[in-house]
Amino acid sequence: MPGEIRGLNEECGVFGVFGHPEAAQLTYYGLHALQHRGQEGAGVVTTDGENVHAVKGHGLVNEVFSENQLVELVGHASVGHVRYATAGDGGYENIQPLLFRTQKESMALAHNGNLVNAQGLKNQLEAQGSILQTTSDTEVIAHLIQRAGNVYKEEAIAQALSMVKGAYSLAILTETCMYVAMDPRGLRPLSIGKLGDAYIVSSETCAFDVIGATHVREVKPGELIKIDEDGMKSRRFTSKIQRTLCSMEYVYFSRPDSDLDGKNVHASRKTMGRKLAEESFVEADVVTGVPDSSISAAIGYAEEASLPYELGLIKNRYVGRTFIQPSQELREQGVKMKLSAVRGIVEGKRVVMVDDSIVRGTTSRRIVQMLKDAGATEVHVRIASPPIKNPCYYGIDTSTSGELLAATRTFEEMKEEIGADSLHFLSTDGLESSIHEGEQSLEHGSCQACFTGNYPTEIFPSTIPPYEKE
Repeated sequence: MPGEIRGLNEECGVFGVFGHPEAAQLTYYGLHALQHRGQEGAGVVTTDGENVHAVKGHGLVNEVFSENQLVELVGHASVGHVRYATAGDGGYENIQPLLFRTQKESMALAHNGNLVNAQGLKNQLEAQGSILQTTSDTEVIAHLIQRAGNVYKEEAIAQALSMVKGAYSLAILTETCMYVAMDPRGLRPLSIGKLGDAYIVSSETCAFDVIGATHVREVKPGELIKIDEDGMKSRRFTSKIQRTLCSMEYVYFSRPDSDLDGKNVHASRKTMGRKLAEESFVEADVVTGVPDSSISAAIGYAEEASLPYELGLIKNRYVGRTFIQPSQELREQGVKMKLSAVRGIVEGKRVVMVDDSIVRGTTSRRIVQMLKDAGATEVHVRIASPPIKNPCYYGIDTSTSGELLAATRTFEEMKEEIGADSLHFLSTDGLESSIHEGEQSLEHGSCQACFTGNYPTEIFPSTIPPYEKE
């Protein structure tokens, strides 16, 4: 149904290599490390300096690429992408990297984020004669670059980026070079690494570790980087910068072994848990976290509250995708395929259940009931982020507030809805201090729009879905 929220879903992950003879193979492993950022499609484009080669398809990375296909993806440079498809844009043509060929050169684009003025630009481009082949925001960037001129590619990219607004971490590959860019707010993460003499680009630093690369630095807000045989050259395409990195990258999306703004994600989540315990201590016997993204915060909560942390919930790691469409009754039991309560740990205990966030409340309700069915005498729910009350327009699939539990319920109503004995959320101040404690500069900051409704960019009317305006 329009506007249905399936949970918090990141739209994609970007990975790139320049200057390595096994660029495609490295990108394959890099995309594996970023698989949590998107599971519905993947693609890789390579160049050998003269020709570009591309493979993409629906599914997980290991489903899209065969060994024979990787061998055929020859070249010393590549860009790759994993994606989560939001409603209405799941077609094959939208799987990235998007590849465009002209008589002079080719251009492959991999993009993480969402443009808030995309629809207006699409209308303008079509009025000027462009024929759009996808429903993706990324294609808008390609058309703007081409219209800006294809002789001085760097200037054309800078001019195009000055016209788009919203969130974008971008990797662009031509036959001879790679360009990397970040929006002026730095809403989505992107980092640069080195593997020998080769340059590596990744949405998260955890992918560097997988291939043995060294993290050099993050791409800065408003920065455009050119990488070619002469090395790396950087420039700012705008002077209007103020970093507001998405808070949910720390709370939920990024892997705990990644670093964001120089901070380890696991360490930040532990701090969130400690501050959550300071703000909402409750008498209990054990603390447990909902696997996997909540484990770090649960450990922090337990340490601050001087309570034992226990594995009260176990994740079944062998649950794959299924083509079976279950009945509503079976769907209600579906969470048990993914999680199990450990009766020997929670039976007869007062349990603090730490989770990273609540979207609709459906999963929280099922987990609370699961713990009580396993014998927990009390279940106190603690959420390591503020209540999500507002839709995100920057690349997270919460584009309507209609199903956001916190947008339509009081705290007491939410507690009753999920069946908890008590319910508390981390404050916005607690979240901010957990992420950027003591930092006051344009290079650091976070977006909390989904919690506060204060969006760091203008939100254009065409960005808001019709069902959200009603």
